[in-house]
Amino acid sequence: MIEKMKMVHIVTSASNKQEMLKGLRDIGVMHLAEKQSADREVTERFQNLSKTANTLKEYADPKQKGSTEILSDAEFNKMYSDVQDALDQKSNLGQTISAANAEIDRVREWGDFSPEDVKALRADGYDFHFYRMGDKEFQAAAADENIRMFRLKPVDKMATAAVLGTLPAEIQATEFVLPEKSMSELQQDIAAAQDGIEACNKTLKSASVYDASFKAEMLKTQNEMNFSAANATAQSDGDFVWLSGYVPEVDLDKFKAMAAEKTCAWAVEDVADDDDKIPTKVRYNKVSKYIQPVFDILGILPGYREQDISLWFFLFFILFFAMIIGDGGYGLLILILTIALTVMKKGTKDVRFLLYVLSIATVIWGAITGTWFGMESAMNIPFLKAMVIPTFATYPEVFGLEANVPQNMIMKFSFSIGAIQMVLGSFIAIKDKLPKKDLSWIANAGWAVAVIAMYLLSLNLVIHEDINLVPVFGLIGVAFVLVLLFGGMSPDKTFGQGLKAGLANAFTDFLDTISCFGNVMSYIRLFAVGMAGVAISQSFNGIAAGMHGPLIILGVLVVLIGHALNIIMCFLSVVVHGVRLNVLEFSGQVGLEWTGLPYEPFKELNK
Repeated sequence: MIEKMKMVHIVTSASNKQEMLKGLRDIGVMHLAEKQSADREVTERFQNLSKTANTLKEYADPKQKGSTEILSDAEFNKMYSDVQDALDQKSNLGQTISAANAEIDRVREWGDFSPEDVKALRADGYDFHFYRMGDKEFQAAAADENIRMFRLKPVDKMATAAVLGTLPAEIQATEFVLPEKSMSELQQDIAAAQDGIEACNKTLKSASVYDASFKAEMLKTQNEMNFSAANATAQSDGDFVWLSGYVPEVDLDKFKAMAAEKTCAWAVEDVADDDDKIPTKVRYNKVSKYIQPVFDILGILPGYREQDISLWFFLFFILFFAMIIGDGGYGLLILILTIALTVMKKGTKDVRFLLYVLSIATVIWGAITGTWFGMESAMNIPFLKAMVIPTFATYPEVFGLEANVPQNMIMKFSFSIGAIQMVLGSFIAIKDKLPKKDLSWIANAGWAVAVIAMYLLSLNLVIHEDINLVPVFGLIGVAFVLVLLFGGMSPDKTFGQGLKAGLANAFTDFLDTISCFGNVMSYIRLFAVGMAGVAISQSFNGIAAGMHGPLIILGVLVVLIGHALNIIMCFLSVVVHGVRLNVLEFSGQVGLEWTGLPYEPFKELNK
C-alpha cells in the first residue's frame, strides 16, 4: 500500500539550526518539500572521487585482491593527493610526448641539427632564415643579386634554401620556423616523459587496491552533500530557521519526539489536494516486495494518489515471464544460476528469491507444454511426457492431436488471462472510487463489460469459436453508454456537470472502445513470442543435427551459441512484452499513470 503522508513544518532558533538538522538526519523520515543544491565544493569533491575511483579500476590487477582496510582520513587524503598528482602529471607528460612527436614530424626532413648553433650564428650577425619554395621561385630568388642564399637538400620534394635575412614579399615561399630543441633532444624528452608516466602508473596501480576506502569516502562525501543541501534549503529571517517537508503518518511520533528533544516548534497538516509534489512511499507486503527490483530497474512508481498494484503486478509478471521464456530447460538454467548466486551470496535476497520464483514458474510451464530446449525427443522420456497437458503441448502429434488444437488453446488461454487482468483492473479502480462517492466508477464498470465483450469477440474472430455476436455487440453498446454518461463524473462536479463532461468526450470514448479490442488482442503476444522462442530453438537444433563426423564440434557450438542468443532474446521479450502488459494495458484499466515521485528522506546513508 501507499503510505499516507503529512505535511510538516519545524522551526527553531538560528543558533540551534545545526542541532535541528542533525536531529532530522538522525531520524531520517522527512522528505524535504523544496531542496536546494549542495555546496559546490562538496559536490565537486564527490564527482572527483567518483571519477578517480573509476579511473583507478583501469590500473587494478585482476589477480590481486583489493584491500578491505579503510584508511584513516589522513592516510586517505595523502593517498588521494598522490593519485591526483600522478593523474595530472601523467596527463601533462602525455601532452609533452604528443607535442614532441608532432615537432619531430615537423622537423624530420630537415635533419637532426642544433637550433642553438643557428641562434649562435644570428648572435654573431648572420641572420639566417630557411625557406621552402617551388623551382620557379628559387630561380627568381637566385637571380636577384640582392638576395644572399645557398641551396640546401630538398624538403618534401621542394627547393630549400638558407637565406641571409628574409626573402622579399613578392617571392612566394614558406619559412621554416626553428624548433626550440633538436630531434635528439626531443627524443630524450620523450624517453624522460615515458619514464615519468611509468612512475605515475606505479603510483596509480598501488592506489587501485583501495576501492573500499574510496567507497567509504564517497559515502561520507555524499552525506555531506545531503546535509549541505538541507542546510541551504532551511529558510531564515535572522532570528528563526524553519523547514517544511513530508513525513509518513506512521512516523509522526518519531518526528515529534525529535522536535521536543531539540527544542523545536512544529506543525502538522494534511497535504493539500492540489499538491503534486507529494512523494510516494510504497509499503510492500511479504509477497509484493519481490517485485520491487523490477520496479527499480524500470524506474516506475505509482503517484501518491494512485493505486498500489504491486502484488497483482508481481503475480501476473510471473505468469508472463514463464509463458514468454516458455522453455523448461531455460528455466532450469536460470534456476541453476540462481543457486550459484545464492552460494556466492551475490545480489540481494529479494532479487534471488524473484529469480527462484521466475525460474520455477518457467520450469512448470515448460513441463506443461513439453518444451525442453526445443527438443521433440524429450517426449521420449516417460516422466517428462507424463507432465504434459496434451491440449497445451508444443508437440501435439505425440499425443495424437492436430497442430491447431494446442495453438488455439494457448491463444484462448492468453486472451483469458488478458480479460481477467483487465477486468481486475476495472474492479480495483471501482474499489478506489466507491468510498470517495465518485460516480465515475460506473464508467469503470462499463469498461469491465467492454473487456468481456471484446474477449468474446476475439475468441470468435481469432480461433473461430461459435459465439453469438448479437449479444456481444449489445454488451459493447451498453458499455459505451455507461462510459459516455458517467466517464466525466467526479466528486467535485454536480451530476449535470459530470454528464455534460462525459458527453463532450463522446468521440474519444468511441475511439477508446475500439482501442479496448486492441488491448485484449495484444495479449496474444504471450502465445506468439513463446512460440517464436520454441521455433528458434528448433532451428538451431536442426542445424546442429545435420553436422556429423568432425563437424560435430561445430554442431555443439551452434547449439550453445544459438540457445544463448535465444535466452537473451527471450529476456528482452519479457521486458518489451511482459512488462508492457502490466504497465500499459493493466495499469490503463486501473487508471494508473506511474507518475510517482520517490520518497527520499533526509537521512544519513549507509551505502
